[in-house]
Amino acid sequence: MQQPDDPTAAGGPDAEFTRFVAARWRALTRTAYLLTGDFHEAEDLVQTTLARVYPAWRRVRPETAEHYVRRALVNTNRSRYRRRRVIHLLLPTLPDASAVEHGGGVGGGGDRDVLMRALADLPERQRAVVVLRYWEDLPAEEVAATLGCSVGTVKSQASRALAKLRGHPALADLSHPADLPLPSGLGDPR
Repeated sequence: MQQPDDPTAAGGPDAEFTRFVAARWRALTRTAYLLTGDFHEAEDLVQTTLARVYPAWRRVRPETAEHYVRRALVNTNRSRYRRRRVIHLLLPTLPDASAVEHGGGVGGGGDRDVLMRALADLPERQRAVVVLRYWEDLPAEEVAATLGCSVGTVKSQASRALAKLRGHPALADLSHPADLPLPSGLGDPR
C-alpha cells in the first residue's frame, strides 16, 4: 500500500514517469542494444538516459515523451561512444563454444549474431540511422529530428550503411542472405 506522501500516489509527474518507464523499458533496451551491441551496456545506457531525463520530466509533454527519451538515448550513446576507448573483455574462462554454434548466444540465432556483428562494424551515426530507420521503423523525418541532422543526411547515411552491410564479409558467407531476420524495408533507404 502506498503512503499518502508518496509522490507517485497522487498521479503527478513521478507517477507518469514510472508508467512511461514500465511501458517502454523493453523497447528502449532493445534500441539501446542495437546501438551498443551489448545487453549490459544497453541496460546501462537506458538507465543513464532515464536518470538524465527524470529531472526535466515535469516539462515533457506526454505526446512528445517518446521522441524526447529516444533522442536523449541516442545523444547519451553518442557521448558514451566518444568517451569509449579500446575495451578488452577479460573472462576467467573461455565462453562455451557449443552455445554459440547452436544459436544459444544473446541474439538467439546464428544469422542474427552475424547481423549484429556486421551492425557493430558500422560507424556510430550509420548504426544509429539503421537502428532508428529500419528496426524502430521511424520515418526519415523523425530519424533526422532525433539525430539532429537533415533528412538528406539520414538518407545518405542509410545508403552508405546498407552498402557496407551488403558488402560485409560475414554477411556474404551466409548461404541465404534473404533469410536474415531483417525488418521488411531494410533494402530501401528512401
